[in-house]
Amino acid sequence: MKKVLLIHGPNLNLTGQREPGIYGSDTLAAINAEVVAKCERLGMSCAVFQSNVEGALIDRIHAAREDCAAIIINAGAYTHYSYALRDAIASVRLPCVEVHMSNVHAREEFRHKSVIGPVCAGVIAGFGKHSYLLAVDAVKAIIG
Repeated sequence: MKKVLLIHGPNLNLTGQREPGIYGSDTLAAINAEVVAKCERLGMSCAVFQSNVEGALIDRIHAAREDCAAIIINAGAYTHYSYALRDAIASVRLPCVEVHMSNVHAREEFRHKSVIGPVCAGVIAGFGKHSYLLAVDAVKAIIG
């Protein structure tokens, strides 16, 4: 069974509490449970990782080389400036889908640019928790 790694970056641990008008009222645990269940329905397993620390995210991406077929990542604010995350994603050569719950292009200008997007297979944004579920479909299409 192919494994998908779902990564959440900084502040996403507060999903459901933090700015619910932007990020919704579902907790991160509830979203993770839906993603894991959808992966299982599609014949994939899913590992979940969240950290507010850039280095921990990089270490987990590197470790994915050993046991994962793809990555789904919501890098939070790191999306917009972390060249280190960008390089980690590029270095593991696994298909990666960038996810955002909000429509980053309808928000502050600094959120309009992603430094990780160019090394990802695609970007899904603006559909709330459904962005993650759409990413599962995308990953399934990529890795089979």
